[in-house]
Amino acid sequence: MQAIVFLLDSVISFFCVLFLLRFMMQAMRVSFAGQPGNFVVALTNWAVKPLRRIIPGIGGLDWSTVFAAFALQLLLSGILIALSGRFAEADIAGLVPMILWFALRAVLRLAVYIMIGALILQAVLSWINPYSPLAAPAQQLTRPILDPIRRLIPLIGGIDLSPLVAILLLQVVLMFL
Repeated sequence: MQAIVFLLDSVISFFCVLFLLRFMMQAMRVSFAGQPGNFVVALTNWAVKPLRRIIPGIGGLDWSTVFAAFALQLLLSGILIALSGRFAEADIAGLVPMILWFALRAVLRLAVYIMIGALILQAVLSWINPYSPLAAPAQQLTRPILDPIRRLIPLIGGIDLSPLVAILLLQVVLMFL
């Protein structure tokens, strides 16, 4: 049973990350033209295209991608709670808010982890290979977080500490989630 839960969690989390990454890439105006963008679009179109007919884009953002991630997390949370078997029939009314909260928290945590991963990727690529196909999307994805920090913390000895500060702040956000 533990292996099935692990596989289910891994597959659902993978697709949730892709849905959230697609939303974040659109929100941060990251180009979908390159290899990373094509990968994300190819693996998420199966759910996003039908959902766009139901969920309109508001504010220039594709909210169907966020809904897809949330729906998958709802499914996972419901399955995990059902498999735990720790609830009685009378507790079913209390399960709905709990499942909603678990799914929302999971989506927010995944979004924070995506940003931490993008910050690490951007920092490493800036040292190793700034011309990598992943460098420009990572830089565009992290710019809204790093620019305000860079205004407060200047370069120290030619080293940019803003990714480190951003990761620390995101870790604090994770503690509250």
